Amino acid sequence: MLHYITSQMSKNILLLETVADDAMHMLEKATDMNILTGYEETSLQSQIQNYKIDAIITRGKGQVREALIEQLPDLKVIARCGVGLDNIDVKYATEKGIKVVNAPNSNADTIAEHTITLLLMLQRNVYNAVAMVKENRWADRGTYIGDETHGKTLGVIGMGNIGKKVAKIAAVLGMNVVYWSSKKEDVPYNFVDLDTLLKTSDSISLHIPLTTKTAHLIDASAFSKMKPTALLINTARGGIIDQNELLIALQNNKIAGFAADVLAQEPPVKDDPLLQLDNALITAHLGSLTKTTYTKMCTMTVTNTLAILRNETADTNCIFNKTALAIV
Repeated sequence: MLHYITSQMSKNILLLETVADDAMHMLEKATDMNILTGYEETSLQSQIQNYKIDAIITRGKGQVREALIEQLPDLKVIARCGVGLDNIDVKYATEKGIKVVNAPNSNADTIAEHTITLLLMLQRNVYNAVAMVKENRWADRGTYIGDETHGKTLGVIGMGNIGKKVAKIAAVLGMNVVYWSSKKEDVPYNFVDLDTLLKTSDSISLHIPLTTKTAHLIDASAFSKMKPTALLINTARGGIIDQNELLIALQNNKIAGFAADVLAQEPPVKDDPLLQLDNALITAHLGSLTKTTYTKMCTMTVTNTLAILRNETADTNCIFNKTALAIV
């Protein structure tokens, strides 16, 4: 049960989304904190009007934009139980001296695993092979088409924490790894320009943040450079790909397949034509929702949020905008 403390010494933390049980227990045991919820617009507005909000904790859905920040003059921390911060106006928060907290590298292992899982399922056509048996179509095994990853080239776009782990697993599987990133990294893989990666890779995996520079990075021009046998994997952000051009590329066999845990619109509309394609494999943005990683992301974020509000030492690696004003 949430506790509501009226002491002037208590801080008010507003949850825009639920968090992992262990993290929620940490909040409930924090007797110097008042835990509020704003899961729906009506409850959000009620909390904003009735309480002085010191911190906001969200995951990936709750939006913390300038309009909301403007209504909260006492806000000291905006925390995301995750890595990406595209649902938070980091620039405006920084200008206001508000700390933006996230959980960097907390999901690298599980997203790398999910990426390779999607790649293998797509390359081996596993999802159709399983459906064949479930639908009592054993005899259709003669029509099965799949291939192995060994000896093929994987192009990694973005050689950060996740990109490095994906590349390492792919190399163990016998794949030749090339990469393009914002800068060269100290890794045993060939750095190539983006055009070369698009033209030479058998599979392409995206591991970059969604920014104004990366939005629709994979557009009609990019698809025109890919091999017709290429597979595209996206476990980063849906907006990196122009989804209309993706649909055209898949429908016209400009690329062979697409697998993703993210889409430009989430959830997709029921009749989204992308979901009807046999060469598209989509999971519901659940790559980080393993019990281990979800708990880690949430407890890490809550720990640092509480530390900042208490003027205690927080993990500076988890404070994204380190130039924000100190909490006083």
